[in-house]
Amino acid sequence: MSAKLKFFLIVILSIFATAGAGVYITQSQQSALIAETSDAQTQQVGAIHQSQEVVAYSERSNFKTIPLEKLNSSLQGSDPATLALNAFDDIASVGGTRKVEVAYPQRNQALVTITQIKGGDDSVGIKYRVEMTTFGRSLFISSPPVWQIVWAGVSSQE
Repeated sequence: MSAKLKFFLIVILSIFATAGAGVYITQSQQSALIAETSDAQTQQVGAIHQSQEVVAYSERSNFKTIPLEKLNSSLQGSDPATLALNAFDDIASVGGTRKVEVAYPQRNQALVTITQIKGGDDSVGIKYRVEMTTFGRSLFISSPPVWQIVWAGVSSQE
């Protein structure tokens, strides 16, 4: 075989391999989207997932769940503490002192607890809990991960 024919075959095979990989990746993403959009299945999966979360996150039982649609800011950002504070920007107007704690129980998980203590009374306050997971990275590999809020809750302490 001539060198030109070998080169031509290599180029054709690489094009087919690239196209095949693209089709495979696209189909796996579409099947995940289809599973999320099916109403009956989503409700069943959501109920199972929610019951597993209660067992896995026993700390959540002390908090009242806040629907993510009610948060006033973006659900994604690069800094967990800033993302949580922006989600509850109305607590700054309450006054008093604010304590922010960030914990990373796993590599791709962040838990932010914001404690708002009203006025001079240390016993009365509101506690917010925000759970986040990494959503991927920004434009470059060296950039910080993008965090996404997956659950939020509030608890009144008296």
